Amino acid sequence: MTIIKICSLALLITSLFCAPNLYAKQGQQQQILASMKKASQFMTESVSYHGGYVWAYLPDFSRRWGEMEAKPTMVWVQPPGTATMGHLFLDAYHVTQDEFYYQAAEQVASALIKGQHTSGGWNYMFDLAGEESLKDWYQTIGANGWRLEEFHHYYGNATFDDGGTFDASVFLLRLYLQKNQIKYREPLYRAVNFVLDSQYEIGGWPQRYPPATAHSVKGQADYSANITFNDDVAANNLTLLSYCLLYLNDPTLTPKLVKAIHSGMQVFVKLKHPMPQPAWALQYTLDLQPSAARSYEPLSLSTSATASILDLLMDFYLVTGNSEFLQGIDESLAWFDQVKLPKHEIKNNRTHPKMVEIGTNKTLYLHRTGSNVTNGRYYIDYQPANQVIHYPSIGRFEIAKLKHKYQHILQNPIKQPKLQNGLIIGNLPKLPNLYVVERYAKRSKKSVEQILQSLNHQGYWPSKLRYITNPYIGPSPAEVAQGDYSTTYVGDKYDTSPYPATDKVEGIDLREYIKNMSLLLNYLEKHNALSH
Repeated sequence: MTIIKICSLALLITSLFCAPNLYAKQGQQQQILASMKKASQFMTESVSYHGGYVWAYLPDFSRRWGEMEAKPTMVWVQPPGTATMGHLFLDAYHVTQDEFYYQAAEQVASALIKGQHTSGGWNYMFDLAGEESLKDWYQTIGANGWRLEEFHHYYGNATFDDGGTFDASVFLLRLYLQKNQIKYREPLYRAVNFVLDSQYEIGGWPQRYPPATAHSVKGQADYSANITFNDDVAANNLTLLSYCLLYLNDPTLTPKLVKAIHSGMQVFVKLKHPMPQPAWALQYTLDLQPSAARSYEPLSLSTSATASILDLLMDFYLVTGNSEFLQGIDESLAWFDQVKLPKHEIKNNRTHPKMVEIGTNKTLYLHRTGSNVTNGRYYIDYQPANQVIHYPSIGRFEIAKLKHKYQHILQNPIKQPKLQNGLIIGNLPKLPNLYVVERYAKRSKKSVEQILQSLNHQGYWPSKLRYITNPYIGPSPAEVAQGDYSTTYVGDKYDTSPYPATDKVEGIDLREYIKNMSLLLNYLEKHNALSH
């Protein structure tokens, strides 16, 4: 037998064994694509309201929720809401090149543009029925959410809190870059200019903008104009500005972006608390003093903010080569060791206080009394018993990981950095092609087969809702209801705050859709990569 015949026989045998697997893979791919399309059509045609979404729905759509219960005409921007869905659709378009997903992303953009504040940013949510309907929501459902004080007052402006403006802005950037459609340039640039316009001279950003009339909650000073690090406000804005610098290539915008980025990095250095407490607070007044925020966020130093900022400072060194950002990191890491909880107070690997008293390093423990927003109040002391459950007084922090990163940088310093506008361009954060897929795919414990099988005939993946709320039944009374609400998520029947759905309420959850779609898209992306 010749070598050619032997090779031909070998190829024939290989093809006989491989063909069924190939056909099986192709068959599964088609099933995945069909299931994704069915689920997405249900979301765009049955769930979406003019392109907008909230977080979760009952199957009959009689009730729906964002962070709180929402009206049928409301659109939630706060992740994982409308903008997150837009990111998912763009991810799906990237993987499948199916125009259906691009059109779905355009529907999301249409909703977000309608809800964009004239200043260029977004509130947590908006109401397509109009401002009066939104004000009514604030005066009823919002005002009675005991633990959600950010919804007690209608400011009429936009917010950086909880990443809504950031998520929506990055989505518009991705959509604009996808096909360079001019109709998305103007709302995108309004969003970018919102970040530029709202930045203080020192480099930080307020929680809300434009400035609005001050509003006191439970006697606390209004904090909405304060410089804030809470919920990664400054970090998110720096990331957005970096994306714009890298991808827009606009010579008129570039100088503004560069100035804002450098100023935004410097604010972290300027606001560091001095020794012997080299840490940061969540907010600062405009005279650069640590401040309180909500009534359960007292004046204190924040370990969560400090851990995030230390990580950021090391990143700032990597994008500038400026060793100034590394100064004092060792002192701040040592401070974490000083404030670590005693062994008898460590629970569930929560090793450190969340709030540290300025001047003493003592742990501040949060408590509450009463039963609703009218008669209830929050207070702090040094006693660990009966801590508030919805805002833990102790937390988990990867200090060892921060120490390892710091040592790695010290051992591998940047030598003769190649700077452009004072930045090492190659080290700036990159805009991923799959913005949510990898992140959400990791959260799913299901297999591809389980996801395909669990899609119901209506076209959605039934899910046990994580949170539910008491329906609004009227203003909260001054009389304290019977029972102990000191460690519960929700107060009495008048409290509209969300609480874990212990009775296993089934519904339609955006997180479930995004997780399942992400896992399927991740599978397709990897399969496509292998086939190439």
